[in-house]
Amino acid sequence: MVELIVGKKGKGKTKVLLDKVNGAVKEANGSIVYLDKSTKHMYELNNKVRLIDVSGFPIKNADEFVGFICGILSQDHDLEQIYLDSFLKVAKLEDKDITGTLGQLDEIGKQFNVTFVISVSLDKEEIPEALHGKISVAL
Repeated sequence: MVELIVGKKGKGKTKVLLDKVNGAVKEANGSIVYLDKSTKHMYELNNKVRLIDVSGFPIKNADEFVGFICGILSQDHDLEQIYLDSFLKVAKLEDKDITGTLGQLDEIGKQFNVTFVISVSLDKEEIPEALHGKISVAL
């Protein structure tokens, strides 16, 4: 399953994402991973959340990013939730159509019973119509 938090840069998506992940820790039975473009938010995350700085890995395009996600899933069979901050940047989708990649993540989520909570630096109007049902927060 994919859940989107959308809004232009600087609207507060990261704060919403951090609140969600820290709240989810209380009810989670499995592990939670938080992917970001840096370790800047390390001290704002609950210590039970695994932070991965994606910038340290040689990801060149969206397909490689999906492969990276699959690698994380293959290493942790208790993984329940993956939080993605700065999605367009870490998935190499800036100025590209996000529909295909989000569709792949949705399929992966259903197959492995993992929820993806993703912050996207686009206004709701800029999100493809097919994805509007996945928006949980629009800022």
